[in-house]
Amino acid sequence: MIVNADSAQIYRDLPVLSAMPTGEERAAAEHRLYGVRDGALPCSAAEWAELARREIADLHSSGKVPIVVGGTGLYLRTLLDGIAPVPAIDPEVRQRVREAAVEENRLKLRTLDPDAAERLKPTDTTRIARALEVILSTGRTLGEWHKQRVGGIAQQVELRAIVLLPPRKWLYARCDDRFAQMVDKGAVSEVEALLARKLNPNLPVMRAIGVRELSACLHGQCTLDEATAAGRQATRRYAKRQYTWFAHQPPTEWLRFREALDLERLAEALALLGPKV
Repeated sequence: MIVNADSAQIYRDLPVLSAMPTGEERAAAEHRLYGVRDGALPCSAAEWAELARREIADLHSSGKVPIVVGGTGLYLRTLLDGIAPVPAIDPEVRQRVREAAVEENRLKLRTLDPDAAERLKPTDTTRIARALEVILSTGRTLGEWHKQRVGGIAQQVELRAIVLLPPRKWLYARCDDRFAQMVDKGAVSEVEALLARKLNPNLPVMRAIGVRELSACLHGQCTLDEATAAGRQATRRYAKRQYTWFAHQPPTEWLRFREALDLERLAEALALLGPKV
């Protein structure tokens, strides 16, 4: 049973642009946590981890093997290692911070949490806002909260991890081809419908790869070919960051496949799904 760990595929608004499983794929195996959230409601890593824990527990109780699939490293890390128990942010504080300019927030953060201000890039609007609202609302820095971790399931489950690291040339070619297919299969209409909702541009669904690029086309700022080229480039850049993260961040004992799966290695991977001998 497949459990989604992709931060874009959890939203129902962009089934094509997020490469959500097709009807045929869903018929071949049960898929959970795909398209279960409206784009107007952001899903944090902590919220996803709670949803995933419930699905995993339900599958275990039914004697089924949950296969958690996805490339959002923060989601996986939160599920396995837990998350800092930061209290709910005061709504007034959040609104004030989110409505302020990023440079204004950065200057305040430099005074209240200089370590975070030094670590974060000046253009990282979301993380700067998060760090500032945490210290304003709780009186403690995000770094202090991160010294505590709760809710991780790594010690409660038998984990068998596989990291796919295909040849980069093949990966980037696949990224280019896939984005072009998305455009052919209705990605532009998806983005047009999303824009019609006039959602906050800082929402995760509005920052999904391809939304900004196709939005530019819909606003007459570029041609569809130019938007497609930009979308392909954004996809390759994201794939490069994911590749680097999964190559180095997960534990060294996680099994890594760096080339195409041959039959021997495929058997080795599939054996992980069965009981240990």
